[in-house]
Amino acid sequence: MREENRARREEQIMAAAYGLLEARGAAGMSMLAVAKAAKASNETLYNWYGDKLGLFRAMALRNGEAIASRLEAALVAEASPLETLDALGPVLLDLLTGPRAVALARAAAGDATGALGAALAEVGRARIAPMIEALCQRALDERALRGGDAGAICETYLGLLLGDLQIRRVIHAAPPLPAAEIRSRADRALMATWRLYAREESGR
Repeated sequence: MREENRARREEQIMAAAYGLLEARGAAGMSMLAVAKAAKASNETLYNWYGDKLGLFRAMALRNGEAIASRLEAALVAEASPLETLDALGPVLLDLLTGPRAVALARAAAGDATGALGAALAEVGRARIAPMIEALCQRALDERALRGGDAGAICETYLGLLLGDLQIRRVIHAAPPLPAAEIRSRADRALMATWRLYAREESGR
């Protein structure tokens, strides 16, 4: 199959899988149901993803691909940490509170085996957070930040950015955020983090 044809086919499969996930939950997102909804063969799904867990992992990986690619490019280009997070913060918050991330999180939360949660963590936070931490380390190396360590700075920033918003979205306790609020919250999170770690820690 030509690359462009496969990419288009994969997007159709992803759309069908998300539709089933949102309508029926993880239990209703069987490989056969996805194949039928996407008008694909069951054999194709098993060949491409291995099993349902593999499909779920591919969904999560694909959902965060744009963020991961931009972070990787910023690290390679040695871009300004502040400018990079200023541009990426709203995109990351929109992604994490958007319908696809929320659908994945709901499925993972309802999986008693923990397998979906482990897959989501592996290709989500475990992939993205180290790159944000690397940006924070660069800020320390450049003396743009002078207090704390990169891990703590990263945790502070992500905590201020997301808070409990995704959890509230998962339990249907919060609506999607409008674009203006996403931008405002991302700005507040970044500026608060920078102010907190802009000075030397006492005793250092």
